[in-house]
Amino acid sequence: MEELTVDVLRAWARTALADLARARTEIDELNVYPVPDGDTGTNLYLTWEAACDALPKGELTFTEAIQAFGRGALLGARGNSGVITSQLIRACGLRLDENLPHHDSRMSEAAAFADALKYAADAAYGAVAQPVEGTMLTVARAAATGAMTAANDGKTLADVCLAAVASARQALTRTTEQLDVLRRAGVVDAGGAGLVVILGAMESVLTGQHVRVDVPARVEPQGESAESQDGPAYEVMYLLDAPDDKIGDFRQALAALGDSVVVVGGDALWNVHVHTDDVGAAIEHGIDIGRPHRIRVTHFDDQAHHHEPAPSRAVIAVVAGDGLAGLFTEAGARIIRGGPGRRCSTGELLQAIEQSQAPEIVILPNDQDSIAVAEAAATAARQDGIRVAVIPTRAQVQGLAAIAVHDPDRSFDDDVVHLSAAAGQTRHGAVTIAVKDAWTMAGRCRIGDALGVVDGDFALITGDLEEAALEVVDRLLGGGGELLTIVTGRDADPALADAVERHVRRQRKDVDVVVYDGGQDRYPLLIGVE
Repeated sequence: MEELTVDVLRAWARTALADLARARTEIDELNVYPVPDGDTGTNLYLTWEAACDALPKGELTFTEAIQAFGRGALLGARGNSGVITSQLIRACGLRLDENLPHHDSRMSEAAAFADALKYAADAAYGAVAQPVEGTMLTVARAAATGAMTAANDGKTLADVCLAAVASARQALTRTTEQLDVLRRAGVVDAGGAGLVVILGAMESVLTGQHVRVDVPARVEPQGESAESQDGPAYEVMYLLDAPDDKIGDFRQALAALGDSVVVVGGDALWNVHVHTDDVGAAIEHGIDIGRPHRIRVTHFDDQAHHHEPAPSRAVIAVVAGDGLAGLFTEAGARIIRGGPGRRCSTGELLQAIEQSQAPEIVILPNDQDSIAVAEAAATAARQDGIRVAVIPTRAQVQGLAAIAVHDPDRSFDDDVVHLSAAAGQTRHGAVTIAVKDAWTMAGRCRIGDALGVVDGDFALITGDLEEAALEVVDRLLGGGGELLTIVTGRDADPALADAVERHVRRQRKDVDVVVYDGGQDRYPLLIGVE
């Protein structure tokens, strides 16, 4: 692929988000600089997710897409690494839009991409009051240098991207020796590791081959632990409406209050980040030149030492239909809408956690793709002192089994154990109709074929939905079970569930059957066996 288009931007956004979700925990574990609060991977994921969510669906020009993506990153940036990443995204996108051939530029796609990486790296350095080498800034500049060298040699766009990723990886490995705090802990820079993941996603899109970016493991620490380092007690972040010409002096004023000062943005909207002991002064400096809003203050000691919460708990469940929403609500859960074609966001989960005002939270994602989102939300909520457990429910019926044994009078740990056990002991399946020709784990399907799903994989293809449903049930019950749960979809024929119920009562008199109206799309039946 040799063109940078809106489709490429969308593909890069999706791929990078998925890769950051997979690498999030590992990146968190690398986080010892500027403070060892273990949230860099989570902050990068949340920042990137905000950018993705801001990218509108439908037809867009490249300019519209770039502006929306960059603004989403700016507004949703979290933490030191997230704010710097938002600057990289915004600057890179705006520079690309200026220089791509569709704007009658003389630059090739490859040269425009390399130039945009260089412009973004310079902009990121400029946004930080006191740039430090051995951080993601170093990795960004190395990526740009590698890309520029390849572009000057007349390389293709894909080769330029490959050179950028290779240079970024090399720079990342060197960060351990560039910063004493990293060397003592035996890690590479966490923000730099995240940036390598993001660039690797672009390489995957441009080459058409998925590039697995492994986060470097810890090496033997050299010296005392990084945990003992001292520094400011608070992280202060806010959005600031202020004139562009006031930002230079404002950035320096913040630098006098603390460290890790990053101010990014433009066109009178800025995202402000500082570590300081004087929260009031950090906010007052913003008031002096404009209007601070969405102010967030985090006490680092509270992040590291969570206090035992009061015995009050909320369960938050992601649901795929109106009937399912009613079932979970009746069982005492707060609900968020999800399901096929509608992935819930980390922001929605965080909002639900905040609205619950409960110090203990249990999340039931009820979908394989929502588990990583739930884990990211949990990590972010824990930074605010909230105790959160994610039960890795991969299907709605596993969530129903879990919520059925929820008891708020138990201790938090005991409740989590019971919910996890109930979900884990529930095998799950479903039936659906193929909407396109495709290859599946069960072979090639055609439009209109009935598909049977067992434990998350397409396991059979038939010409009849009832036949598929009976086969799925038999396979699930083949491993034993005492209770069969059937959840009917929004447009399901009532006769389908009746046929399954008759089949089970005839073949397995030892199995109880319950049928619920779930109202979910795409899947006429969801099936669970406990």
